[in-house]
Amino acid sequence: MNTMDQKAFITLVNPFKDKIYRVAKRLLISEDEAQDATQEVLLRLWTRRSKMKQYRSVEAFAMTMTKNYCYDSLKAKRNNNLRIVHSNYEDHSRNTGRQIDASNEVEWVYKLMKDLPEQQQLILQLRDIEQFDNSEIAAMLEMNETAVRVALSRARKTIREALIKKQNYGIQ
Repeated sequence: MNTMDQKAFITLVNPFKDKIYRVAKRLLISEDEAQDATQEVLLRLWTRRSKMKQYRSVEAFAMTMTKNYCYDSLKAKRNNNLRIVHSNYEDHSRNTGRQIDASNEVEWVYKLMKDLPEQQQLILQLRDIEQFDNSEIAAMLEMNETAVRVALSRARKTIREALIKKQNYGIQ
């Protein structure tokens, strides 16, 4: 493999390597495990670099690979009866009321997302955070596009209703 091939590979994966990390973090929770998963997926992509042209979307293939790797990792942990509890709370906000409110709202949405069924969490992450379209998500998750739309709609509705309930709490 010459230097030109390495540069081409880096150019190919650079636009979506952060998405790989974010999806891994969403599924695995732990930053360290998400970094390990990202590295593993990039390594697997590197070993398959000669076959990259056969994929319609290398990014979609990478996201599917990430999802599968994370699920396998979680299954292995469940089989070993390990429980991972991470508190990844970091408060980087300034002391203004608006930033605190916005931060609290975002944190609240992430907490609500954790209560969704696993499939809805992943679809919501891929659609609303990673900005994939429904057809790409359907391909990644090996689902019907209509099922993706329904799951996304249900996830959004659940979060919207919980946010409205929280905001209206105590107001009659």
